[in-house]
Amino acid sequence: MTQVAGSTDTYDSAALKESLDPVIWDLFPADTYFVSNVDKVNVSNVQHQWVFDKLAAAAANKQLEGDVFTPGTLVTATRVSNYTQISNKGILVTGSHAATDSVGGNPMGRAILKGMKELKRDMEFTCLGTQASVAGATGTARATGGVLAWIWGQGAAIPGNAVFATTGGTNGNTTGSTPSYASSLVAGVTVGTTGSVAMTIGDIVKGLQLAWEDGGEVDTILASASQKNYIDAMTSQATRMIDLNRTEKLPITNGANVIVTSYGTCKILLSRYINRSNAIGFDLPQWALGQLRAPKVKDIAPREDGEAKLLLAEYTVIARNPNSSTAWVNQLE
Repeated sequence: MTQVAGSTDTYDSAALKESLDPVIWDLFPADTYFVSNVDKVNVSNVQHQWVFDKLAAAAANKQLEGDVFTPGTLVTATRVSNYTQISNKGILVTGSHAATDSVGGNPMGRAILKGMKELKRDMEFTCLGTQASVAGATGTARATGGVLAWIWGQGAAIPGNAVFATTGGTNGNTTGSTPSYASSLVAGVTVGTTGSVAMTIGDIVKGLQLAWEDGGEVDTILASASQKNYIDAMTSQATRMIDLNRTEKLPITNGANVIVTSYGTCKILLSRYINRSNAIGFDLPQWALGQLRAPKVKDIAPREDGEAKLLLAEYTVIARNPNSSTAWVNQLE
């Protein structure tokens, strides 16, 4: 077969229009569980304070008939604070770009949509992180202490419910990696050498037990992909039902979505924003996101030949009572 002589084909033409899909196919994962589901409360200053308390340990309590009572010293409540952190995304679209016929529609509108998703992800990463709180100064940005910084080691100055890797190097098998709270600041988690043994069902039960003993009701575990893989591979007591009359194909299941223990039934959720060696067990009503300035779009004065916007949020993690929850820290990745 040969082309007919004198034919004009696509290789000869300079007038062909480009074929371009009018849609930008986004890959925008935005599963921000903590920021999306936790209570939102307004705060009125860059340092927000709160108090949490606990009951004295139960003890045998027997008294003489008619005896004069002796006043007991109540367990002292703990007053703590966290600092607001400013996060932003700046957008500047030139006049020429705004005037063009662009894929995806209005360039500024698309930039704002994308920026807000990125800002929300940054907030989730920060809130679930290990960073310490920082009061800030003229040349130093304030920082909010993340959830993992608030769930302290069992041997910390203020004991907490963190479960560390059973084996490993420095800070891999200690309970004092997170030195809790002092002088208005919460300390960050020391990410030492991770454990060499994967998280076990025993580790999970231990963490849930610690929270339960303090009065917590953990019902959600957020896990990194690495830790979720180890949870999926766990073997323990289970009941499997088989429907002998089933005609449609059965699904292949290789994931644990729920863990049932004596200390609570927990749903297991993946998080893209938790450090690989960590997982967190939440009693979510005991946490909140304090907002000094809720996320918003600010109009900025035009800059030369362009339109500017600033996406901004100022927020802090509020651990209403951190001993309600637990965390598995420095586990095998």
